[in-house]
Amino acid sequence: MRIFGTDGVRGLANGQLTGELALGLGVAAARVLVEHGGLGSGRKRPLAVVGRDTRISGQFLEHAVVAGLASAGVDVLRLRVLPTPGVAYFTDALGADVGVVISASHNPMPDNGIKFLARGGVKLDDALEREIEDHLYQEWERPTGAEVGRVTPYGPTVAEYAAHLLATLDKPLAGLRVVLDCANGAASEVGPQAFADAGAEVIAIGAEPDGLNINDGCGSTHLEPLRRAVVEHGAAAGFAVDGDADRCLAVDHTGAVVDGDQIMAILALAMQETGDLVDNTLVATVMSNLGLVQALTAAGVTVRQTAVGDRYVLEAMRAGGYTLGGEQSGHVIMRAHATTGDGLLTALHVMQRMVVTGSSLRDLAGVMTRLPQVLVNVPGVDKDRCDDAELLAAVEVAEAGLGDTGRVLLRPSGTEPLVRVMVEAPTAEQAQSVADGLADVVRARLAL
Repeated sequence: MRIFGTDGVRGLANGQLTGELALGLGVAAARVLVEHGGLGSGRKRPLAVVGRDTRISGQFLEHAVVAGLASAGVDVLRLRVLPTPGVAYFTDALGADVGVVISASHNPMPDNGIKFLARGGVKLDDALEREIEDHLYQEWERPTGAEVGRVTPYGPTVAEYAAHLLATLDKPLAGLRVVLDCANGAASEVGPQAFADAGAEVIAIGAEPDGLNINDGCGSTHLEPLRRAVVEHGAAAGFAVDGDADRCLAVDHTGAVVDGDQIMAILALAMQETGDLVDNTLVATVMSNLGLVQALTAAGVTVRQTAVGDRYVLEAMRAGGYTLGGEQSGHVIMRAHATTGDGLLTALHVMQRMVVTGSSLRDLAGVMTRLPQVLVNVPGVDKDRCDDAELLAAVEVAEAGLGDTGRVLLRPSGTEPLVRVMVEAPTAEQAQSVADGLADVVRARLAL
């Protein structure tokens, strides 16, 4: 049975995700990744770095994973609480053979997850995850005596990661007041420090984690507190990350939301201007708004679209050597500085664009006009029959009716037993009407 999902192993902590499973995964991952990658130069034993978010369950899961790694003969540096992209950074910067993140990202507190990174801080492909699953609980020759791993806290984690973020900027952020919602998660310490070091006046909210309040009414999945705080404090902008800070969404000075598509548009045009946007191409998913494609096409930027999921975005970026990609949800990858999405890095560079241009975030985001987008989830149907001829014919009719002014996307969910119908159109009413009509066809044709 597969235990890895689209982003590592995730589930109810002490339910599906137990200490025993975490221990076994630590052992299996150590064996597989070291077997494939060999040892880093000048070391007698493999090296792993391990970080987590603020969930209370992360404490016992961290100890279990670390025990598994050390029992397999791996030396472990404990990074403690740090964003996912921070763990990826240290995996690369410290030349580690394995990186481990214990986090369930934007999921509610009772959940947790374990994600492994290969050398260089990159996510594992499906084949390596299957090998780890195959190695779970296998008999093996265990190291003993001096061959077992050592476990050491890594002291300067927050300061070094903040310094890395600061080093990616060309301009200080002096004179800008920003509200940063840390989701009571992994960015609660390093986020405010990085923005303050960059010269901004920082008002931090959602930065008092107690192990139980991560993502609880705050962060990128709950933007109302950020919107209120930006207006109340007269801030130039606000940014909200999720629990592991690998994504962010923004709010302009009026409290209006700036989503991932708008953020990607801002960064793509900035990088095009400096010559850093390879082949003048942005990689996005099929869920990105048509308005993003229209705006960037008009500016001479190509938008290459992939399946939904940051791993597919990153695959396309690697294959084409592209430097910018991401998702509408705010997961933005800047490959010159990171191997994965980094919400703090993204926010800092959006603010740098505000400094360089002298423009407000509202004006910068206005480069694209979001077409009204309606998403209808249709449960209780056979999602494996989306190639039904009559359903495809209905989609063709809807697309013909919209022409160049909108689009239709119909796809089975990768994680739930349902089909998603997404429609963009010139008006919200038209988008809703077309989506509802197609949803009716899905129910009729794919009924169980």
